[in-house]
Amino acid sequence: MNKLKLGLVYIFILTGIVGFTYLSESPMVVRVLSVLLGLSLAAFVARYTTQGQDFYAFCRESSQETRKVVWPTRKETLQTSGLVFAFVVAMALFLWLIDAALMSIVKLTMGQGG
Repeated sequence: MNKLKLGLVYIFILTGIVGFTYLSESPMVVRVLSVLLGLSLAAFVARYTTQGQDFYAFCRESSQETRKVVWPTRKETLQTSGLVFAFVVAMALFLWLIDAALMSIVKLTMGQGG
């Protein structure tokens, strides 16, 4: 029975896409609605498949886990962002110095002066 439901899901999705193509002379709103209708029907049927129920349980558990997250305060966020910014600037300067030094070495090696 599960395979039949999954087949129906694929048929609904395909029907929405084919409807989009078939209705090429219709306004874009109608074409998009055909795709959305196909996807909506597919999602409705998919909800009652084994995979759909597993996905729904996963989404519910994920939502519960996000409620447990301790988000940083504004001060912590600004401090961390400042630290990241300072590191990026320091690393950029370091890489610029290394690049300039290597370029000078290459120019000296090639005999083009400094």
